[in-house]
Amino acid sequence: MVHRGEIVEQAVRKSGIPIATIAKRLGKSRRWMYLMFENPDVPLEVIKRIGEIIYYDFHDEFPMISGKSQSYTDTGLEYNTTETAEHWKNKYFKLLEEYNELLKKIASGMSK
Repeated sequence: MVHRGEIVEQAVRKSGIPIATIAKRLGKSRRWMYLMFENPDVPLEVIKRIGEIIYYDFHDEFPMISGKSQSYTDTGLEYNTTETAEHWKNKYFKLLEEYNELLKKIASGMSK
């Protein structure tokens, strides 16, 4: 049976994002990443954070991962996981509304 570390490794490798880049964003080393891939008990918050970095939703593999924003400390480093999909969706819609308003202003200026 495939364990947590192996599932994360598969997603990381499919993402095309270099392991060194992911490790840097986590404040870890590449070696730590490789050791994590071998760990059957990778903490869910670490998995969630890696998912955010590689733009991968691990909810299918790990339904117990909460969608709520949380922060956690791993070996003294604080990680903030407030940038959820909902956060980015709302940010996108706000930006889209502002863009549409700008287009309306430009269009009304051109019709004069």
